Amino acid sequence: MALFETLVVVLGVAFVAALAVVVKTRLFPVGEDEEPREDVAEYIAMMVSVLYAVVLGLCLVSVWDTRSSAADHVQAEASALHQTYLLADALPADRRQPLRDTARSYANHVVDVEWPAMAAREPLDTSGWTLLEQLRRASEVSDSDKVSEHIAAQEVLAQLGYVDDARRGREAAAQERLSPVLWTGLLIGGALTLAFMFLFGIKKSTTHVVMVMGLSGFIAFTVLLIHQLNSPFGEMLGATPDAFVRYFGA
Repeated sequence: MALFETLVVVLGVAFVAALAVVVKTRLFPVGEDEEPREDVAEYIAMMVSVLYAVVLGLCLVSVWDTRSSAADHVQAEASALHQTYLLADALPADRRQPLRDTARSYANHVVDVEWPAMAAREPLDTSGWTLLEQLRRASEVSDSDKVSEHIAAQEVLAQLGYVDDARRGREAAAQERLSPVLWTGLLIGGALTLAFMFLFGIKKSTTHVVMVMGLSGFIAFTVLLIHQLNSPFGEMLGATPDAFVRYFGA
């Protein structure tokens, strides 16, 4: 369901509920000897707060899982690339340095070129995949090479397969975003929660002010935290290229 359709449904339900209340009060007005039902207002305020807490938790779990998955992909990619670099020792002499140079170039490309683009949510070009293909070609051995060198070349290809898979996961994580529907619920729920605090608050003004300030600050902090975690490769709370830097000094 698109965001616009969701908003239409939500506003439609709210309008129908408001119309039902108006009809009820017109057909069954409150008698002079009856007191207003304050417990109904308190119940509604409590339900809004509970539902908003659920939305907050869902948003936090969603963005944290994306950020954690992005960090796992980075670690797996850097680790497999480092293993490829180390396996160069078992390859023929004419293959060792080209493989090491290409592996280092790949790590530098990820850190210097791709990382700023991912932080800005820009799509990555194909240059990284080109370097990965160069790594595969650099690990090729001829039929005249030793059996041990053929085994090492196969192991290099296996590690490059891990690099390939982790790279695809990293690229996918860079483009993931929190659902617009969840963002809508997050903002509307926060506004409703604060509105109920103003309408049905504590009678003591000082206590009321302190509670509203604390709740407003906490909601603002949580929304900003979700906003930062929604960028899995952002500068503040996103995954970092430390794994590539640690292995290659990129």
